Amino acid sequence: CRTSERKSRGSKAETWSRGAAKEKTLECGQIVWGLAFSAWPAAEDEDTDPACAMGLPCLVLATGLNDGQIKVWEVQTGHLLFSLLGHQDVVRDLSFAPNGSPILVSASRDKTLRVWDLSRDGRQVQVLSGHVQWVYCCSISPDCSMLCSAAGEKSALLWSMRSYTLIRRLEGHQSSVVSCDFSPDSALLVTASYDACVIMWDPYTGEQLRTLRHVPLHSTLDSSSEIHTSSLRSVCFSPEGLYLATVADDRLLRIWALELRSPVAFAPMTNGLCCMYFPHGGFIATGTRDGHVQFWTAPRVLSSLKHLCRKALRTFLTTYQVLALPIPRKLKEFLTYRTF
Repeated sequence: CRTSERKSRGSKAETWSRGAAKEKTLECGQIVWGLAFSAWPAAEDEDTDPACAMGLPCLVLATGLNDGQIKVWEVQTGHLLFSLLGHQDVVRDLSFAPNGSPILVSASRDKTLRVWDLSRDGRQVQVLSGHVQWVYCCSISPDCSMLCSAAGEKSALLWSMRSYTLIRRLEGHQSSVVSCDFSPDSALLVTASYDACVIMWDPYTGEQLRTLRHVPLHSTLDSSSEIHTSSLRSVCFSPEGLYLATVADDRLLRIWALELRSPVAFAPMTNGLCCMYFPHGGFIATGTRDGHVQFWTAPRVLSSLKHLCRKALRTFLTTYQVLALPIPRKLKEFLTYRTF
């Protein structure tokens, strides 16, 4: 692998900080299937990013490759930090621990998940086996207590990030589960499937809280298409936890409000495969089969005081801890998302 750079042209680019703007390419020599960013503490290295030398976090990128390798890069310098070996097939997805610790989880077509500790020279600390199909997606809860994985099966698996053991199988879909994501407070988990449904779960109890069904809008469809038009490809939570975004094969990006069972916004798109909210909200990025990333304006909302309080409490209280509180039943239902 090697890094190449070229300076951008134009007077505006030349006025950017740190000189002219540059386009950086990390050339891995393999098809890149998965990406994950993380911010690390400053490194004591001559070639490190100047921001890191000033004590600011360094941006790190992990790339999952076609041959089963994982390469971890320092983004600003293009320096290759680690080449992680262990998977026997395509690395399909990657997830860093959200708390900033150098723990990386990888999901592969070899039907396993692997946990890597990058503070110990990229040591592989655990192999998680349990899937019988390719593993498409992995997601670590924001409190770093749980890991969810989705494969070409009708169930998703929920793992403990403390003991690296299986907590439970989440069963309810009628076809392959292909995407999963936790809410910002770790209190909810959503899974998307080829059965055209998103299921919202309580990850602590395994209870299904809500099902969002994707009904095709026939006016947007091409009748000659042979694709199962309502198959879902991706689902993700908004940063404040009040919206979901989904991408499906019916050529639509949908945005759902958490308390409603029907979408609040649609956007036409083709060949969609994945979606992700901008960390501060307001925008959604979608990736496509034809190699494009598109950006969409997303609804912005001012969170209610009730929701902010719930989010703050659920960040450190499990469902069982909430249910044990000496508070009214309706308040318990609200805090555990049984009512919205």
